Amino acid sequence: MKVFLVGATGAIGRELVPLLVARGHEVVATTRSQEKTSAVGAMGAEPVVLDALDRETVLDAVTRARPEAIVHQATALTGVFNLKHFSRTFEQTNRLRTVGTDNLVAAARAAGARRVVAQGFAGWPYASDGSALRTEEDPFEPSPPEEMRSTVHALRHLETAVLGTEDLEGIVLRYGGFYGPGTSLGDGGAMVEAVRKRQLPIVGDGAGVTSFLHVEDAAGATVVALERGAPGVYNIVDDEPAPSSVWVPELAKAVGAKPPRHVPVWLAKPLIGDAGVWLMTKAPGASNAKAKTELGWTPRYASWRIGFRDGLGVETEMCA
Repeated sequence: MKVFLVGATGAIGRELVPLLVARGHEVVATTRSQEKTSAVGAMGAEPVVLDALDRETVLDAVTRARPEAIVHQATALTGVFNLKHFSRTFEQTNRLRTVGTDNLVAAARAAGARRVVAQGFAGWPYASDGSALRTEEDPFEPSPPEEMRSTVHALRHLETAVLGTEDLEGIVLRYGGFYGPGTSLGDGGAMVEAVRKRQLPIVGDGAGVTSFLHVEDAAGATVVALERGAPGVYNIVDDEPAPSSVWVPELAKAVGAKPPRHVPVWLAKPLIGDAGVWLMTKAPGASNAKAKTELGWTPRYASWRIGFRDGLGVETEMCA
């Protein structure tokens, strides 16, 4: 299959391009930087410099390539995650999820592509009522903190654009929170460093649940969905969503840091904002049952416990 991959040098893209090439796909892969084209070429793909927000450039590049499928992995996350200014952190990524997605869907139709696979998110957006793991049929949080609303809107927009075009087979993969090389939960990543400095505390009861996903598993699931997935939405997460009261201490242990501090909500709110408090105390977990059953996908790192131990790609530091 000829595949047009947008976002080849991101955390998933670096894992995904070699997998696609190894599976015999012809890959045209984009980067926003001329300097990174050699790295894309070294992975076995044809490099293209592309700004997904530039509609005419996108239309031209995709129609020239004439792919059978487009894989949308474009984000603009730098690894610096400011919970207090959540909307600022995701501002450019949300433009890629709205304007960029519209451009790519239009280009797919113009080029005669039959399939679009796009990056969604299951790490926290689901409605926070109840304790059961959320499935793809459950709604997103209707009243998220103000700082998170633009991100929820952008995720909804992406899904509507990808799934709502009759002449395209649209697939949205709602990935969990990434960890592993090239992420904030990997070697030199912001979250790993924050844990080492005891700057990632357990807030309140720490009941907010995170659904994790190693970047290798994200890439593997994407290949499966591209090759044989039925159109629709899939949660791509590991088998053990966990509250922050459980995973933060285990992360500290995995990187050789001291145990995290515990802070009350009133003290945390001025530092991490309503969004940070919501993530640490109210966010729900997601179920991967549909992806396992319908895609036949199984994560290599079935639990973040194994992944934190073996898949972060960091050196363990002994705490003093």
